[in-house]
Amino acid sequence: MTEWMGISAMKINNIGYLFKEGIRGIFLHGFMSFAAVCVTVACLLIVGTFSAVTYNLSLMITELNKTNEVTAYVDETLTDAEARSVGTKINRVSNIAEAEFISREEALQNFIADHSETEAFEGTSADTFRHRFRVMLTDPRLLEQTKADLENVPGVVKVKATEEIAAGFIMMQDVVEMVSMLIIVVLLIVSLLIISNTVKLAMYDRKDEIAIMKMVGATNGFIRLPFVVQGFILGMIGAGIAFGLEWVMYDAVVARIHEVDTFGFFTLVPFQELLGVMVAIFAGAGMFVGIVGSWTSIRKFMDV
Repeated sequence: MTEWMGISAMKINNIGYLFKEGIRGIFLHGFMSFAAVCVTVACLLIVGTFSAVTYNLSLMITELNKTNEVTAYVDETLTDAEARSVGTKINRVSNIAEAEFISREEALQNFIADHSETEAFEGTSADTFRHRFRVMLTDPRLLEQTKADLENVPGVVKVKATEEIAAGFIMMQDVVEMVSMLIIVVLLIVSLLIISNTVKLAMYDRKDEIAIMKMVGATNGFIRLPFVVQGFILGMIGAGIAFGLEWVMYDAVVARIHEVDTFGFFTLVPFQELLGVMVAIFAGAGMFVGIVGSWTSIRKFMDV
């Protein structure tokens, strides 16, 4: 029991030593540490902003794509009741979010409303039109396959879909995501380099101490850990500051858009809806640039 308590106390002392040395390394090069935190804050702010913009744009594009309706025309020989029953079969098709029945009469009224500037169609009868279904898709990327499945539904004689518009929306979404990912990766690399250089300076000042520690039998892991702790602390401080600033800036932008955009063309989700994702992004990025940046900078100093 006494031996176990002794080992536990030693481990606790080691942890205390690691954090003490990590913090000492931060203050040893205060200006570089400050610069590392500032650069990390700036980079993570841009990373967070692009992540939020990408998320909101993806939602907007998805909503726009939902307005790109698929129209399924019903066989004109079917009765009204039979035409409505086709909706049950349509809803069984995979990737269908909603199927709204539109009668001949409704189709006629919609047509007249769309062509109200001309009197040429005023005498048009509802019998000229077919019953139809306005179909919304769950995943617009599967439009072609869903269209083919709808054409095979008994009672459906024709399916109208604008594949070009859907493809344009999808391409727009892919470009936004790809550009955002590229910028995020570049910014993370910049943060890595800054923190790596900060840790290198601290190690260079302590290279004699490291050599002595190795000669008395200290393991590479024991020597590395204080510097990893230093990088971790710098990364997490930067992530915490960046997260707070991102929240304040995001809410300010949302409030401003609500004031200016009275028609609701641009709808941003509340930051609370992004909270879990943002915490994961900032904490993960801060931890990554801190630990990886410091770990990679230590290698050459271990060959003593």
